[in-house]
Amino acid sequence: MSDPAYIVYDGECIFCQNYVSFIRLKDAVGPVELIDARSDDPRVADLVARGFDLDEGMVFVIRGQVHHGADAVQVLAQLTSPVGMLNRLNGRIFVSPALTRALYPAMKLGRRMTLMVRGRSTLNKRG
Repeated sequence: MSDPAYIVYDGECIFCQNYVSFIRLKDAVGPVELIDARSDDPRVADLVARGFDLDEGMVFVIRGQVHHGADAVQVLAQLTSPVGMLNRLNGRIFVSPALTRALYPAMKLGRRMTLMVRGRSTLNKRG
């Protein structure tokens, strides 16, 4: 049996919440577990211990491969079902690794600004 796929994202970020809820991966990869990076799930601690900065991007783990930040978004876009307008748009925008890397800093800035407006801390500054 293969390792289950999972996404670690910031559950306090409304953009992150909406993104992981609208992508449709089940047809392509089977069940995908969504894990809030603010939880005490041991996989979160493992990723941090391995050097992944979750403030710098979400993580998508599939078949033992870890994809972080822009790479995670690009891989997710490749695997997302084309059903629905948002999924098709996601697939078209993030099909190019170069374009994804170019757009990802704006996505991170949007996350930070949203957290600030909502009075939430970044992951590295909580507690």
